[in-house]
Amino acid sequence: MPLHRRIPKRGFTNIFRTEFRTVNIDRLGQFGAGSVVDPDSMLRAGLLKKGKSGVKVLGNGAITVALTVRAHRFTDAAARKIEAAGGTAQRIQD
Repeated sequence: MPLHRRIPKRGFTNIFRTEFRTVNIDRLGQFGAGSVVDPDSMLRAGLLKKGKSGVKVLGNGAITVALTVRAHRFTDAAARKIEAAGGTAQRIQD
């Protein structure tokens, strides 16, 4: 029997993949205006669960409060909405 038929075909798992915890931008409105929102404050507020390595902010929803958001990754829509509300999106280096 040929080798390619003897080997199981179950796909590929990248062991170097970085998994991010995600939070939508509409959930960040619960913080006060002018506050600094980082992964620790999101965890304390119950927006994130423990585990995985980084935080990615998604642009689903709207934000009306000017915040300084610090996260590992931002979608383009999330960064635009944060800056349109008068805040800043700061990327944390890995």
